[in-house]
Amino acid sequence: MEIIDSHAHLEFEQFNEDRNAVLQRARDAGLTAILAIGGADGPDYLGSAIPFAETHDWIYATAGIHPHEAKLATEAHFRLLEELTRHPRVIACGEIGLDYFYDHSPREVQQEVFRRQLAIARAAKLPIVIHCRDAWPGCIEILESDWRASGLGGIFHCFTGNLDDAQRGIDMGFLVSFAANITYPKMQPLRDVAGKLPLDRILTETDSPFLPPQPLRGKRNEPANVVEVARTLATMRNLNPEEVARVTAQNFRRFFHLGDN
Repeated sequence: MEIIDSHAHLEFEQFNEDRNAVLQRARDAGLTAILAIGGADGPDYLGSAIPFAETHDWIYATAGIHPHEAKLATEAHFRLLEELTRHPRVIACGEIGLDYFYDHSPREVQQEVFRRQLAIARAAKLPIVIHCRDAWPGCIEILESDWRASGLGGIFHCFTGNLDDAQRGIDMGFLVSFAANITYPKMQPLRDVAGKLPLDRILTETDSPFLPPQPLRGKRNEPANVVEVARTLATMRNLNPEEVARVTAQNFRRFFHLGDN
């Protein structure tokens, strides 16, 4: 099976004791690429994913200020982000967006930092990776006003919106990425959305070390488990998992203009 994990936090401490083994298990499971997300520990760690991409030719990196940490962003952080977007292994700006579920940062600050990062990504001609929770109307409004015209698109990471949200993103050039929360019993509405979207606009991810698949609830997640996402998507679409894995991997490579590894 050829498959890609389009969103993983490889730098998190949960992997400190066995990170090399985690990456080997990913390769053994058929992963041909991982998109390592940088900056989720806060704006002081914007470049945290880059070392993985520099030392593994099948790993790519992003950089961005998570909405949880928006209140910590300074002008120095924005300048650093501008610099990091020029790194050859950084292929997207993210994860960025809005989170009105936790409200760790004031909403108006989240919106301001989101817009600042959209401007940086647009200047760098990079697509974006969106984090959105309980904020879809506001997030899409900002994207339609500040981002659509760029034509650069992006990824709706760990999608939890409805079919209309997904379609409005697709209309702006976004791919919709599903994580293993689609395996959870209470997530049938999300599975219904996943079954209705065009297969050529879908990605698979783990959001490791978070959101393990249902059989592993309560344990650490890791990139190899992205196979379970493909299996669930396949069930929703009456396809075999290998076909879903292959097409979603093609979607990733086509979107980021990457060759085969």
